[in-house]
Amino acid sequence: MIIGTVRERKTHEYRVGLTPESARELVLAGHEVLVESGAGEGIGADDRAYGAVGAQVVVTAEEVFARADMIVKVKEPDPEERAMLREGQILYAYLHLAPDPDQARDLMASGAVCIAYETVTDAAGGLPLLRPMSQVAGRMAIQAGATALQKEHGGRGVLLGGVPGVSPAKVAILGGGVVGFNAAQMAAGLGADVTILDRSPEALERLALHFEARAKTRFSNQANLAESVAEADLVIGAVLIPGAAAPRLVSRAMLGTMRRGAVLVDVAIDQGGCFETSRPTTHADPTFLVDGIVHYCVANMPGAVARTSTYALNNVTLPHALRIANLGWKEAMRTDPHLLDGLNVWDGKITYPAVARALGLPCTPAEEALW
Repeated sequence: MIIGTVRERKTHEYRVGLTPESARELVLAGHEVLVESGAGEGIGADDRAYGAVGAQVVVTAEEVFARADMIVKVKEPDPEERAMLREGQILYAYLHLAPDPDQARDLMASGAVCIAYETVTDAAGGLPLLRPMSQVAGRMAIQAGATALQKEHGGRGVLLGGVPGVSPAKVAILGGGVVGFNAAQMAAGLGADVTILDRSPEALERLALHFEARAKTRFSNQANLAESVAEADLVIGAVLIPGAAAPRLVSRAMLGTMRRGAVLVDVAIDQGGCFETSRPTTHADPTFLVDGIVHYCVANMPGAVARTSTYALNNVTLPHALRIANLGWKEAMRTDPHLLDGLNVWDGKITYPAVARALGLPCTPAEEALW
């Protein structure tokens, strides 16, 4: 199989779909690897590094798309890239289709086989291809929030951990999954006053046992949510429904209960965001104000730490890429139902139920694609 990767086009997105080490594994397995020139510069991997492992470096993304049987990316393709996809070509990347009807429509029209990292599962019911980026994003959310709290960035001028004699910042984390857990680790480590809200009693018990006195847990009902948001200096939106649009937990009216200069960090922005007032931002212009509340809604947060993120991502995406390349996507999915969960678009049809519901489109069972 011919596998290609291209330079990412999103603003300040420095990750890359394949590291030189991953390219080497594919080449050793007997496949041809195409790399757009400069694709790895953001992680410190120049064209020579890819050439040294047997990959072929080509000048343009157009050539990669024209020749490759499978495109391995990080972020969803932009409109120009979507126009280059062809029938039967495999796209393997983060897609986040639920809040993006334009992308969904283009992928359906292309006839491509579109596999979304964020819906591939594992035997425990987890999302292993999403986990490493959720770990990075959760930790970065606290860094970003702490910076946004600084006065010159529009924040309250509050130090996250406080100092002796001055109380630390109050941090409310909405969601106790991978993002929330990692955010809580960072915030608690810096000495913040941390509260984690979740609707799962099992998750709350697990978090309480782990953090003991370093973080508080609360059941996420309307009263507790409203109180925690009103008291917080920093709110982290860390709620995920696999494949579906994020629930809007914080309304605009709730902003009026918060202190001016408090900060919202919406880690769920790829799935539409969990604050009513959220809209996607970029690393070049990461924040905006609504009713005096600072919003940080960067849609590719892990791209700022591209080397760490790329290697963490490739650790989990490469085994599936090898399986698809070695067996073909149909046989790979027939023998791995967890990979089949990643199929979002095939033959012009949506095959992931949560995506179909979010877009108001019919859903074709993914199993139909295999026969």
